[in-house]
Amino acid sequence: MMQERVFNEIEIDRIIEMAWEDRTPFDAIKFQFGLAEADVKALMKKELKFRSYTLWRTRVENCKTKHVAKRIAGIDRFKCNRQRAISSNKISKRS
Repeated sequence: MMQERVFNEIEIDRIIEMAWEDRTPFDAIKFQFGLAEADVKALMKKELKFRSYTLWRTRVENCKTKHVAKRIAGIDRFKCNRQRAISSNKISKRS
C-alpha cells in the first residue's frame, strides 16, 4: 500500500500555482511533486472554492499546453523562460 505524501502550505501553494499556469503541464507537477493529473485535480478540488475549481477545470480542459500530448512541437520545456524568479520552483534551478 502506497503512503500518501503530506504537503506543507508552501508546496500546496506552488502546486496550485503550477496548475493554474497555462504553460506548465501536468507532467511537470508529477516530476516535481509526484502527483498525477488525477491527484492534482483532487488537490485543487479540496483546496479551492467550488467556483474557482470549476473555472480551473474548464480552463484546463480547453488548454492545449497543460497536456504534453496536445502541445505543438515548438514547446519543449516545462516552464516559461521568465519563471526563474520563482524561488520554490526546483525545475527552474536546473540548467
